[in-house]
Amino acid sequence: MSSEKVVVFQCGNEEYAVPIEHVISIEKLEHINPIPHLPNYLIGLMKIRGELVPIIDFEQILYNRSGAENESARVITMHTQDMSIGLLVVEAKEILDIATDDIKQIGLVNYTKTQYFTGVANLENRMITIVDPSILVRSIEGIKDIQAYLEAVKKEELVTAEDRN
Repeated sequence: MSSEKVVVFQCGNEEYAVPIEHVISIEKLEHINPIPHLPNYLIGLMKIRGELVPIIDFEQILYNRSGAENESARVITMHTQDMSIGLLVVEAKEILDIATDDIKQIGLVNYTKTQYFTGVANLENRMITIVDPSILVRSIEGIKDIQAYLEAVKKEELVTAEDRN
């Protein structure tokens, strides 16, 4: 029987999950560098393992309120097809193996605002919505600007490093 390994996290009162192959690390929310004029769900950049990573407040995207003040808030650092991102969640809960048979495709993928929801795991006493990080990144407004900014910063760091040599 095939299964999918996921990292389960909480936003609002609901549980969500991302496939573990996207996850790089789970970090505490620390030292955010805010960038002015960003959409309110892009709270800024955080240096994680030497790399600047944009932090997306998933609570803000889903429920229009910030999860940043929550004591148990965590940043799930992920790589997507386009870039690395940090997803700020209320709580990172566990790593779970979900049987493929328990994951049902949902009609919400056709709804443009939630096309990153790719399925729902219907388990004995809980439901977990599966999120595709690559679709999430492509579907949120303002991310292209962040991508361009990060590429400019990387080029600047390379030039500075070459100048030192």
